[in-house]
Amino acid sequence: MTRRKRKQSTSLITNIVFCVIALIALTGCIVLLLQNYMLQNESAQAMAEFNEYKAMKEECIYTQADLESYITEAVNNADEEGQAQVLQTLRTRMQNGESTAEVLRDLFTEDVVVYSDGKYNFFPITDTLKQHDYVYDNFKVMENNQIVYVDDTNEILSKKGIDVSRYQETIDWKDVAADGVEYAFIRAGVRGTTEGKIQEDVYFEDNIEGALSNDIEVGVYFFSQAVTPKEAVEEAEFVLELIESYDVNYPIVYDIEEVTSENARTNELTQEEYTENCIAFCETIEAAGYTPMIYGNLKSFMIMLDMTKLEKYEKWFAYYDEEVYFPYEFSVWQYTSKGVVDGIKGDVDLNVCMKNFGEQ
Repeated sequence: MTRRKRKQSTSLITNIVFCVIALIALTGCIVLLLQNYMLQNESAQAMAEFNEYKAMKEECIYTQADLESYITEAVNNADEEGQAQVLQTLRTRMQNGESTAEVLRDLFTEDVVVYSDGKYNFFPITDTLKQHDYVYDNFKVMENNQIVYVDDTNEILSKKGIDVSRYQETIDWKDVAADGVEYAFIRAGVRGTTEGKIQEDVYFEDNIEGALSNDIEVGVYFFSQAVTPKEAVEEAEFVLELIESYDVNYPIVYDIEEVTSENARTNELTQEEYTENCIAFCETIEAAGYTPMIYGNLKSFMIMLDMTKLEKYEKWFAYYDEEVYFPYEFSVWQYTSKGVVDGIKGDVDLNVCMKNFGEQ
């Protein structure tokens, strides 16, 4: 079912869930809110209270236990058969294996819903950030489970790519090229999560030379654990030195991801600090004449970074599903970590790119 159809079919559920959450989290105004959403003809006072709630919603977070409790209580207390039926449908979807995040994203279509640290965060989609213009139905899953982006005549507009590191070990790049891979992001290195030492990826040289010698365009990425802008610049300069003798047409990427280690050096960084480090890296890359890019997932972009300060930079978005879930601009989508490509033993990340970086 397409995202558009799901929106239509779940509009009633959306209204109910708004009311359910408000019932527990806010005040006795839930009666007015519920009537407004279920009957569509309540007073202006109810609408005003709903708008006030919506304005506050960005600051609301709910745990998995909270949501399950709210749903159960609402089902048990529902006075009208229609309300109980809708809420029961919601609970059944979750019991049938759909994640709470999936259900909530269908319901709260005007928000970006991010599950992080045991809680659900709701970020209203804003027009102050550039939004992509991709047609979701134009992302097609092929017979080999690889995703392409097509136009209205089914002509493929995207490029097939991978990203690799030492975890793929020795790669037969001739076979990779024969399998239709057009570009590859090569990991240049990492900064240690605890001691902070910069290390080159042991397969970097083999990978970049193997890709280029088989006419595969390349970009590179660095897994950052910078805690200051100075360290981020150091990481960028390290990458620039590594790629000095290579023809790199695709972006140089700042890889920012959550690290779960209890003693990771970045654990106490604020959003502002993460953002400053990211900018320092990207500015250094841009000054050297390359295209900077930021890699991350929903938590990276919506919680760890301040997107309002990063509009000018290309985005590489990681989201593992057949339908991408991100309203803002991005040019590369990493849609699986379980890809299969000739010439690579085991799993590899697969990416679909909607921009012709190599032709710039």
